[in-house]
Amino acid sequence: MKRRKFIGTSAAASVGLVACKTTNAMAPPASESVKLKENIHHSVCRWCYKDIPMEDFLKSLNELGIKAMDLTGPEDWPLMKKYGIHASMCWGAGFGIEKGWNDLSLHEELIADYSQHIPKVAAAGYTNLICFSGNRNGMDDAEGLKNCAEGLKKIMPIAEKHGVVLQMELLNSKVNHPDYMCDTSAWGVELCKAIGSEHFKLLYDIYHMQIMEGDIIRNIQDYHQYFGHYHTGGNPGRNEINDTQELFYPAIMKAILATGFEGYVAQEFIPTWDDQIAALKEGVTICDV
Repeated sequence: MKRRKFIGTSAAASVGLVACKTTNAMAPPASESVKLKENIHHSVCRWCYKDIPMEDFLKSLNELGIKAMDLTGPEDWPLMKKYGIHASMCWGAGFGIEKGWNDLSLHEELIADYSQHIPKVAAAGYTNLICFSGNRNGMDDAEGLKNCAEGLKKIMPIAEKHGVVLQMELLNSKVNHPDYMCDTSAWGVELCKAIGSEHFKLLYDIYHMQIMEGDIIRNIQDYHQYFGHYHTGGNPGRNEINDTQELFYPAIMKAILATGFEGYVAQEFIPTWDDQIAALKEGVTICDV
C-alpha cells in the first residue's frame, strides 16, 4: 500500500487550487441545526478539511447530520466507526493519480495491492474503493483503455466475491491533473463497457467534468448507470458551491435523484471561509433537495 505517495499525488495536488476567500456569501452559523431531507446521502472528502483534527471533524459531521466520509483508509476507520460515520469511498491501494491501470508494467503490483485491499474494505463493512487510470505519457487513449480493462478484469472476481465496487475517478486534465487519461465521461463509459461488471463504476466528479465537457445534467441522465458516486466542487476554483461560481447544484442534485441513484454525494470543495464547518454546512444545505 502506497498511502503516503497516494496522498502526495492526489489530495496534495488538488490543495494547490485554493482561491481567494469569498466575500459575498454567508452561511448560517454552524451551530444552528439543519433538518436534512435525507433524499441525498451526504458525504464529505476528508482531505478538504485536513487542518481540523479528525475527532473534532467527526463530531462536527454528527452535528451536521452528515453520515459518511470519503477518501479514508484503514487507519481512519476505527475512529469513524466510533462516531457512526461510514467510509463511502475508500482509498489506500495503488500508486495515486499519475500511475495507474493504463500502464501494463504496473499491473502485477496493482493486482497484488488491490487483491489485498479489497478484502479489508469488505471486512470493515464498506463497498467503494477508488482507482485511477494514470497519465497518458504519450500513450494513445484506445491503448490505455485496453490496458486498463485487461488489468481490472483480473481483479473483478475478487471485487465481486467481496461485494466491493472499484470506482475510477473522472478528473480534468486541463487545469489540475495534466495528462490524466480518464478525463471524459465517454472514455470512462467505454471502459465500463469493456470490463462488463457491476463491480466497476465511475466516480463522477462534477467539478472536473464541468471543466472538461460541461453538459453535466445531460451526461448524468445519459450515463448514470455507469456512475457509482459523485463529488462536488465550485467552478472555477474548486471552492464553495454557492452563487460565487457557475454550477447550479440544486438542479444537478435533482437530476441525480431522478435517475434513482441511492449512493453518496460527497462535498469535495476547498473551503475558503474562516469557519470551514459553516462552509461545509452551506454546501450540504444547497445539495439537500
